[in-house]
Amino acid sequence: MSDGLKRVYGIDLGTTYSAIAYVDEHGKPVVVPNQESERITPSVVLFDGESIIVGNTAKEAAKVEPHRVVSRVKQHMGDAQFVFEYEGQVFSPEDISSFILRKVVGDAEVALGGEEKITDVVITCPAYFGTDEREATANAGRLAGLNVRAILNEPTAAAVAYGLEHGEDQVVMVYDLGGGTFDVTMIEIKDRLIRVICTGGDHRLGGALWDEAIVMALAESFRQQTGLDSDPLDDAEVLNDLFLQAERGKKTLSQRDKAPFRVTHAGHQARVELEKGHFEEITKHLLDRTVQLTREMLNDARVKGYNRFDKIILVGGATRMSQVRNRLVAEFETEPESYDPDEAVAKGAALYGLKESLEDEVRQRLALSGLSDDDDSVNIDLAAVSQEDMEIALDKIERELGYTLTGPVRELVSTQIVNVLSKSLGVVAKDENNREVVVTLLPRNGEVPMETTSDFGTDLANQQGVDIRVMAGERDSTEPGDCKDVGIATLNLPASLPARSPIRIKFAISKDGRLSVTATDLTGGASIAVEFETEAVMKPEQVEERSAALRLISVS
Repeated sequence: MSDGLKRVYGIDLGTTYSAIAYVDEHGKPVVVPNQESERITPSVVLFDGESIIVGNTAKEAAKVEPHRVVSRVKQHMGDAQFVFEYEGQVFSPEDISSFILRKVVGDAEVALGGEEKITDVVITCPAYFGTDEREATANAGRLAGLNVRAILNEPTAAAVAYGLEHGEDQVVMVYDLGGGTFDVTMIEIKDRLIRVICTGGDHRLGGALWDEAIVMALAESFRQQTGLDSDPLDDAEVLNDLFLQAERGKKTLSQRDKAPFRVTHAGHQARVELEKGHFEEITKHLLDRTVQLTREMLNDARVKGYNRFDKIILVGGATRMSQVRNRLVAEFETEPESYDPDEAVAKGAALYGLKESLEDEVRQRLALSGLSDDDDSVNIDLAAVSQEDMEIALDKIERELGYTLTGPVRELVSTQIVNVLSKSLGVVAKDENNREVVVTLLPRNGEVPMETTSDFGTDLANQQGVDIRVMAGERDSTEPGDCKDVGIATLNLPASLPARSPIRIKFAISKDGRLSVTATDLTGGASIAVEFETEAVMKPEQVEERSAALRLISVS
């Protein structure tokens, strides 16, 4: 894009591979290659003295220096307990993810001639990520020095790219099996509407578990062939080599009936030939799990009135395994359509970024031209703008850009994208038997943004404060043990309140899944804003301070 329209890049921050894309002047999303001329970059980080190396070199280094390498860090996003220690320094999942982001952004800037600094981005995450994982992902972007415009669900991003290319009205099921996560999402695509109906998944179920099954099988074959008691899995260097072989062998087994492997450990070597049938047998339980989650999602869709879908769209590199396609055909009697498995998510994020940028420009034109009643462009509701006024604003943008926006790109501005909440959100309260229960305030698969209020009461007279314990649930359960602690918001109370004094709690979730909590002491009639804190997410001042420190570390 030329001057006058802010280019927003889309980044697929993947568990095993990452990619970055933008939309060119012809309205086509383009993935930018890295310095190794590859379109996807391994999400692997090597700590190399004073610098950080990300990508293939780091991946290969895992064979000989596994203690200096971090991979699959995305599975730990939002986990305050996970840290990686190197030479006395401690790095969080956000820190490590920021290195990956700096690598793909830096390489993209070089590939594009160094004429443009990449600042604004849309970063994707699994649909099944909750509030803390999403905020941690956004913080990773901020630590990398980026302006994170949105955190977008990966299946939604794929649907944006697919919907722009295939404009007909349809309901699609996006089966997204990546290297480390699995999402399955029902999405309705109509003229100027992409609506997520419901979603399900498991952010620890991905192609890496198929690799792990191969590694276990290779180790067992080694022990049988050599008769050694020594386990090759106890040797970190051997283990990493086996995982690299497993990833390559998995691809071979999608095209051939067998794949050769070589296991070297404790001075012995074993040649192992893994047959496709055996591979499918030892990974059947993993595929079973994706089918189970898919059926659960379909049941949720039926509750919302959607009893059928038109297509199954395959996204994510692990969907290239032939067993995936064969199983889906057997289960759902529909031939799946593979849609740009490695790049669709990054491209969809770039299109979403273009939509955000165009909307900003349209609002500015509407405010300047007097076509809107509101002079503040930020507050202009584009849904209330007439199509005629929208076209006038877009025409002005085209004249300033010096080229024509394609029809689908123009339609992006007025295309409504509706997401849902992947986990229910609620608070811990006490029932009539004084037993702790979870009261759901925002339901799973409810459309976002949304907000709700509910009234509760204090437990004791003269209570000094209330701890609002926020919980996330994958299923509609009232048991705290079935839910995950998200964080605590503390409300200080005035003195001398009687027991059961009413407290009104408001939950609001933004369109990209970020939660805000407020509470009101109804006795005094005063509204009190509560700062919602979760130990898993860094505060803005911490992000700024940490970003300055991390920027001193060289990343390549």
